[in-house]
Amino acid sequence: MAIAEAQEVTLDSDRSLIKHFSHLEDPRDGTKARHKLLDMIAIAVAAVICGADDWVSIAAFARAKEAWLRQFLELPNGIPSHDTFGRVFSLLAPQAFEECFRAWVNAVRQTIPEEVVAIDGKSVRRSHNRKAGLGALHMVSAWATANRVVLGQVATEAKSNEITAIPRLLDLLMLNGCIVTIDAMGCQTKIAEQIIASGGDYVLALKGNQGTLAEEVEEAFIDADAKDYAGLDAQVFETRERNHGRVETRRYYTLGHLDGLSRRALWKGMNMIGMVESQREVDGQTSTEYRFYIGSIGTDAERFARAVRGHWGIENDLHWSLDVAFREDDSRLRNPQARENFAVLRHIALTRLKNDTREKMGIKNKRLKAGWDDKYLSDLLFQTG
Repeated sequence: MAIAEAQEVTLDSDRSLIKHFSHLEDPRDGTKARHKLLDMIAIAVAAVICGADDWVSIAAFARAKEAWLRQFLELPNGIPSHDTFGRVFSLLAPQAFEECFRAWVNAVRQTIPEEVVAIDGKSVRRSHNRKAGLGALHMVSAWATANRVVLGQVATEAKSNEITAIPRLLDLLMLNGCIVTIDAMGCQTKIAEQIIASGGDYVLALKGNQGTLAEEVEEAFIDADAKDYAGLDAQVFETRERNHGRVETRRYYTLGHLDGLSRRALWKGMNMIGMVESQREVDGQTSTEYRFYIGSIGTDAERFARAVRGHWGIENDLHWSLDVAFREDDSRLRNPQARENFAVLRHIALTRLKNDTREKMGIKNKRLKAGWDDKYLSDLLFQTG
């Protein structure tokens, strides 16, 4: 039974994962291709969900699961070799492959008012090839914190290239009604303008790359504090957490009084500045850290706190999971297109596992269960829940 036929039997929804790759253009010579492209993509996605982290383990997974795979796939010439997987994924255009992934994400993503979309970069540390002059792959990703999905990703070869990668990523996203958060590298006037033009709002972190603005924002809060915020458009919201003998108190301050910012007119939509005071108490020792932001979300301090805390989700839910559950930093794939496509495979697997609400367990154990339980794996590939 072909995979398209299996989908008609098991699904009547456009939210199916595998279905969204059915129109991907095959880059191979059709007269020489022995294995169907959609078969290979389905195998690769399933294998990575189950714990595979290179082409050898993907082929080994397919050989072990061949009888199960033949319920859905044609496999006219059996299981492809690991060399075939590597060659085909090195030929696939990463942009087209990622576009199929985004189409699926947009189908399963729920509309959540003011969802925080966090944008940040992460390097695959061992993916470099110094002899060939190839730097480590650096992926700039957009993480929807409420939906818990990767909305899109753009690859670069250096963290310094994030400034050019972020606008390209924003162009790919549907941001209407969302709050976009970016760290200090993305605090650029053109990026703020692009977010507003897309129908979103922004909260951008400030550091030394915006020297004058950062200094003026800090001074504005010093002046406001000296006045005890009397007569100012300002709010404060406080949270406190206790964890393993550590107490963290965070105060989120907002100001709508922007007269002291000399270049405020350059920032499209900016109507607030924010400060986070983080106080940490450990073993009787107290440390305090201050971080500053600009934004277009108004002076609701609780809303500001939700945006700032939401941004940390890209580290905790995405980057940490890729490092710990998928061991992404150990990947030694060196082909420029293959390593980028494999990074998208990891994002596909992580997004699918994060969105599975039937099993109350961590990503690592979900991957193990998928490898052991054919029914569970089938649900992940061909169902939406």
